Amino acid sequence: MWLLDKMLRALIRQGQLRVLDHDGTEHRYGDPSADPVTIRFTDKGAALHVARDPAVGAGEAYMDGRLVVEPPHDIRDMVLLVMMNANRHGGVRAPNPLKRRIDWLFAKADQINLRPKARRNVTHHYDLTREFYELFLDEDRQYTMAYFKDPANSLERAQVDKKALIAAKLRLEPGMRLLDIGCGWGGLGLYLNRHFGVEVLGVSLAPDQVRFANERAEAAGVAGKVKFQLMDYRDVTGPFDRITSVGMIEHVGAPHLPEYFAKTHDLLGPDGIMLTHTIGRTTGPGTTDKWTRKYIFPGGYIPAMSELVSACEKTGWEVADIEVLRYHYAYTLAEWYRRTCLHEAEITALYDARLFRMWQFYLAGAEQSFRHGKMVNFHIQSVKRRSAVPMTRDYMSAEAARLSALDQAPEWHLERKAAE
Repeated sequence: MWLLDKMLRALIRQGQLRVLDHDGTEHRYGDPSADPVTIRFTDKGAALHVARDPAVGAGEAYMDGRLVVEPPHDIRDMVLLVMMNANRHGGVRAPNPLKRRIDWLFAKADQINLRPKARRNVTHHYDLTREFYELFLDEDRQYTMAYFKDPANSLERAQVDKKALIAAKLRLEPGMRLLDIGCGWGGLGLYLNRHFGVEVLGVSLAPDQVRFANERAEAAGVAGKVKFQLMDYRDVTGPFDRITSVGMIEHVGAPHLPEYFAKTHDLLGPDGIMLTHTIGRTTGPGTTDKWTRKYIFPGGYIPAMSELVSACEKTGWEVADIEVLRYHYAYTLAEWYRRTCLHEAEITALYDARLFRMWQFYLAGAEQSFRHGKMVNFHIQSVKRRSAVPMTRDYMSAEAARLSALDQAPEWHLERKAAE
């Protein structure tokens, strides 16, 4: 416990963390007047496992039941408390400089996503069962940031507003061909077809996502206009009038960003528009933490704005518009976490308690990075010709408001379900 004790004494300044070692010994850190979040270690080596490499050790200890958060708090409270303090001191790092250097090298190597590895990485995350994702996502299965025009809005309302915002930046017209890279479960493509009559090709490397998206298109009677294929974006042939990329570029890896933007540039028609929606760093280039690489997103990397814009410039794009969306993902993740916890029994039955705790830790950790850390979302609108979009941004807000007003159904669906 001595190494972890030394670390926490230097780290915790706001709030209070109470630690019970395996033998019942109590340690307190931070503000003694604050309501304490209490954690308990269940075996002799748990504290040392966390202290040796906190970025991965804390998550593993929680997943394995070696670290327990005592009621009335839970792991989200602990993660938000610790990381609120840690982010003021540059994060939590392994104490061994050589280990930090080795981890950095492995993180850089992990970003090399050639075709076979890219497929394996996506399958690792997205081939959990449909039933699992249905337990915490909105009805349309949007697995990216929702757009909370009001923090009090429901997740369903915020996801509709997210799709409306994206659509507003595309200036769509009936009959256009649209490519949706990383199409998820098909919700965005179906939405754009429904409101604008565009033809959609969605591509993904997740087999069940593609199957489910095609089932949805069949059920909606639009399978002739909205199609989804199990395909690497690098193998797509064009041209397209519009391209969307929502929550996909995080899987590309920094070494492949020039390749990504060069390929999409080739796929888009001369008067086309591409909208890239991605998580982004507010600081410069970095690496993905070890726990996330190991358990959640192997090969994943959150790019900095400098990396994205540089890759755009080198491959012929002109950036027409950039929007930074700051706290929206924190609200989204908090709601996903709440819904996950409500369905602990179902998730444990589908998998086991360890996966349930892993998912809790993942969602809580992700939320803190948007609430207290250095993560935001970027919208990058890119064009080949600057005449493809109007001189001012007025058209975006007007069209987003029009589209949002058309879709009032999500709350009604929830009320009907509650009544049933």
